[in-house]
Amino acid sequence: FEAMNNAGHLKKRMIVILNDNEMSIAPPVGALSSYLSQLYTGAPFQEFKAAAKGAVSLLPGPFQEGAKRAREMLKHMTVGGTMFEQLGFSYLGPIDGHDLEQLLPVLRMVRDRATGPMLIHVITQKGKGYGPAEAARDKGHGVGKFDVVTGTQAKSIPNAPSYTSVFAKSLLEQAQQDPKICAVTAAMPDGTGLNLFAERYPSRCFDVGIAEQHGVTFAAALAAGGMKPFCAMYSTFLQRGYDQVVHDVAIQRLPVRFAIDRAGLVGADGATHAGSFDIAFLANLPGFVVMAAADEAELCHMVATAAAYDDGPIAFRFPRGEGVGCDLPQNPAPLDIGKGRIVQKGSQVAILSFGTRLGEVRIAAETLAAQGIVPTIADARFAKPLDREMILKLAADHEVLITIEEGAIGGFGSHVAQLLAEEAVFDHGLKYRSMVLPDSFIDHASPADMYREAKLSAQDIHDKVLQTLGIASLKVRA
Repeated sequence: FEAMNNAGHLKKRMIVILNDNEMSIAPPVGALSSYLSQLYTGAPFQEFKAAAKGAVSLLPGPFQEGAKRAREMLKHMTVGGTMFEQLGFSYLGPIDGHDLEQLLPVLRMVRDRATGPMLIHVITQKGKGYGPAEAARDKGHGVGKFDVVTGTQAKSIPNAPSYTSVFAKSLLEQAQQDPKICAVTAAMPDGTGLNLFAERYPSRCFDVGIAEQHGVTFAAALAAGGMKPFCAMYSTFLQRGYDQVVHDVAIQRLPVRFAIDRAGLVGADGATHAGSFDIAFLANLPGFVVMAAADEAELCHMVATAAAYDDGPIAFRFPRGEGVGCDLPQNPAPLDIGKGRIVQKGSQVAILSFGTRLGEVRIAAETLAAQGIVPTIADARFAKPLDREMILKLAADHEVLITIEEGAIGGFGSHVAQLLAEEAVFDHGLKYRSMVLPDSFIDHASPADMYREAKLSAQDIHDKVLQTLGIASLKVRA
């Protein structure tokens, strides 16, 4: 809309094709979707099709006459003009995007004749021509390997519930106890698990459409009005609303709860959906609380923590895919803000994990133990505020301190390094290393392969410990 507003003002030759298939990933919501539907339900395809076919017979001869006839037909189809015309665009449509005899002449005509902004409204069907996709239009997005005949995607049988489903059920439990809890999503009710919330509490669940900026501000307004909004978005989508996170939430210290799905590397969704940056871009904001769940049980506690926290904005992140299969708490309790936990006591080396790399840290620790190295393992839980007491004690009691996170440089490890520097810990010889995602975008692969490429697997953790200690590496058991 911003671009169209600018283009209409400039009056430059610009051709915009609106591919209108009535679908996003979830069914569309909002007034604009309804408006587009009215445009094409009130305009019969066949009349325009006849005009377009007439133009075909006139190409490349008396082309102008064909164009004139098409424009006269369109005037009757769009009586009173459209929103697009009010923005300065000449509007053509709606056109059946699957009928090339209708579509191609219009595209040629616009290419040859347009002198200012043009909008071509094309109606298509998502999955057109492929039965399984036509029958399940929302399932053809971000697919893995699949059977071409049936459309069935090859998916392994999960050994544990997904983090998304655990979040969704935990939020339902909290909402049952507190009528002020509500949920906001941006066109991803299924992807974020809020479809379950919408079924149970339809008046407390808001899908704002593909509009993360508005979604964040909407959640801020709910919080200002006394509600307890959970703003559930993918990490990579929340990036679109960062300005609103800063100005509408953080500066006003409003208690918006950010449930950040798809944190870290995401496998089949590829580099575009990798949640690499939210730790860094949220933990640097004053007054923000930033958490990461090490497993699905911790996620339950973090949902409870967010529900109980009213002192300002709070965020918790969790990855795509299934959990580790741990027992879920019957009555999740809020965590102490800014307090981590010691998972395993050891000596010489301390590994401080933030997020679900904790499982890989445990695997690495088993092999290290076979070499006579028993590391202390700690789960930070919080990137902000840091557990200063725990971190400084780990630094004081160990020769090596290694942090690991599923995020880019500038996040949790950087905050730990800042704390250690301020407390003059490096003045006394601590060997400190920070394991983060590399300074590159990682291509589509399985999550395990992506983390191996990122050098954040159990083998890489094992190697990092030995390298820091100056010891030769062995192979970690798969």
